[in-house]
Amino acid sequence: MKISFPFLALFLSFSASILAQDDLVKKVYQQNEAVYEQGYQFTEEVSLDVLPIKNQASSGTCWSYATTSFVESEMLRKGKTPVDLSEMFTVRQVYKDKAERYVRLHGHLNFAQGGATPDVLYVLKKYGAVPYYEYKGLEYGEEKNKHSELESVLKNMLDAVIKNPNGRLSTAWKSAVESTLNAYLGDYPESFNYDGKTYTPRTFADQIVGINTDDYVQITSFINEDMHSNVFIEVPDNWSWATAFNVPLDEMIDNLDNALDNGYTVSWATDVSEKGFSVHNGIAIVPAKPFETMSDEEKKAVFQSPTEELKITPELRQQAYDNYETTDDHGMHIVGRSVDQNGTKYYLVKNSWGEIENPYKNGYVYCSESFVRYKTISLMMHRDALTKKTKRRIP
Repeated sequence: MKISFPFLALFLSFSASILAQDDLVKKVYQQNEAVYEQGYQFTEEVSLDVLPIKNQASSGTCWSYATTSFVESEMLRKGKTPVDLSEMFTVRQVYKDKAERYVRLHGHLNFAQGGATPDVLYVLKKYGAVPYYEYKGLEYGEEKNKHSELESVLKNMLDAVIKNPNGRLSTAWKSAVESTLNAYLGDYPESFNYDGKTYTPRTFADQIVGINTDDYVQITSFINEDMHSNVFIEVPDNWSWATAFNVPLDEMIDNLDNALDNGYTVSWATDVSEKGFSVHNGIAIVPAKPFETMSDEEKKAVFQSPTEELKITPELRQQAYDNYETTDDHGMHIVGRSVDQNGTKYYLVKNSWGEIENPYKNGYVYCSESFVRYKTISLMMHRDALTKKTKRRIP
């Protein structure tokens, strides 16, 4: 798909108005008071193996946490001993490569903390992987991630480079970026010990993680693009211009269910700014009645027991995307599926905001099928997790 620079600049100018993910987390965390009643009765259909919940803290790095968790589960699925992998090693390398592209495009790129779910596989393929204990990325006096200062320092530096006061780019700016990343996150781990042996990030990824990144695909569903074709994911954080295979909405959900039914978890790019997404209540829904027309009692009731949800059509989904009501503001890991007492389907989603208490499963959210249909930007899964129908069509 060809991308014109005027279009690129237009959609990137929109990115400046999007909430930073740290602000979004605070907003979502506060917007729904916990009901703390188990009004939803879930019957488990699928529950797949994952490593424990983590906390991205004050950093817009959900994309790294979501897909790193996904890779760890892929190790489990393949019968390997899972490793707690370093999210910040991936983040470091993405900052580095994103900086280079930002300068090359004269600043017409969204340089921020965000990224896309395929970025983890991008780093895994290009650089490798590192265990968490070897690279925590906390070299700046904090016990948890806090990236606002780092982002600001890097962006101001790059903007100065782009202004080009010397008449041409110096030979030093890339080293300056590297030095900043070293100072905040830690030096690039050239080698380290794991289980009594010495590895580099490359040999560790190849020999221990053992994931072939070419085996993974993204799928999406937007009617502004041709069906059954690879399309550019038009969101500001897609700095690497990754593509996804565009399928009809029902087919996208069929692939998600097929993956789970066959033991494959899924990395999920989505929008959680909706008032129906409540971390405190452990529920994400799309009520048929808009929240802005509800009384306080009605708002509380939708989290106390199953409620009628909006019927999501491809047209409604597209409209929300085109109107900036659906934005790519969060990445999570879909690890299971249940039904409630009315037979409504919900997906069990592993979040990365720590073990926030809720009535059902701390740190997780049960997302209704309607929510997933409405708010999915893209799904990433193993090729073998696709339905035969989709796998036959995908390049």
